[in-house]
Amino acid sequence: MAMVKILISVPRGMKVKLDALRKEGISASGFIRNLLEKEFKQRKELRS
Repeated sequence: MAMVKILISVPRGMKVKLDALRKEGISASGFIRNLLEKEFKQRKELRS
């Protein structure tokens, strides 16, 4: 799958929480991708 980059702004407190995930081995990008996948899957299921 070809990846594209997006740039988003988040509040400082949220950035601190995303950075803390790094200690668990989770990147900010991976965490956000996972959230988006879950959201889009849920929306698809609601339409079915």
